Amino acid sequence: MTVYSPKGKNTGTAVVVFPGGGYEILAIDLEGTEVCDWLTSKGITCVLLKYRVPGKGHYAKLGPLSSSLMALEDAQRTVGLVRFHATEWKIDPHKIGVLGFSAGGHLSAAMSTRFEQRLYPPVDAADNASCRPDFAVALYPGHLWNDNFELNPGIPVTPQTPPTFLLQAENDPVDNVNNSLVYYAALKKAGFPWRCICMRRAAMLWAAAHDVSDYGMASAGGKVAWNDWDDFGVGAPGSHRANNVRASSNHLIASSAKARQSVWRLTSSSAAT
Repeated sequence: MTVYSPKGKNTGTAVVVFPGGGYEILAIDLEGTEVCDWLTSKGITCVLLKYRVPGKGHYAKLGPLSSSLMALEDAQRTVGLVRFHATEWKIDPHKIGVLGFSAGGHLSAAMSTRFEQRLYPPVDAADNASCRPDFAVALYPGHLWNDNFELNPGIPVTPQTPPTFLLQAENDPVDNVNNSLVYYAALKKAGFPWRCICMRRAAMLWAAAHDVSDYGMASAGGKVAWNDWDDFGVGAPGSHRANNVRASSNHLIASSAKARQSVWRLTSSSAAT
């Protein structure tokens, strides 16, 4: 893992970044270093994880995580290390999140639901620190659904799953938007407060275990305001524009200014007490 210190004012927030690559390779620049450069410019510590991949032909599309456990082991270890070194690295231990793209989005979901027990024998004191992320961002995640529109059973959503931001284009040619939809449905079924933000070029789903304002999805000092929804060009929740979920972009929507604004809101505000 590589730690990128924040530039300028330190917000105390840290984000562990999981690049995509289908559990075959890692897109370490486009979905790694470039994201870290942006987040550190906002005062956020980034930890870029070069997790192990099983290689070609070993996917986690269906069933448990048996073919990508090594990646999840690396992710658990990394979040625990970040929390263990929080004081040394000037990080708030209650403001440590994960952000992943594609297969890395699947890993973000796995970390959000598989944090209670390490998958490996303890190595040192860092493995006594919680590896539960305080928030998660999954950008065009893959490997979360099957043809029966069912959630991957290796992603057991519970009320303890952290606040999660989902972004995916409806016409994504690589990872079907159903990945986000089935995960969103599971979050909603678990009793999460939720918001669906619809942009002209992508469908953005927001689900939170706590008040969304805890992690910055709001104007300063309050809950999500009506004009916040208008900022995204979608109208208020329940409006015709907000209900008309349509998307027309591909993977590159993750780099749009408004998507970046959403992730910034999620990562930048104070954590829940």
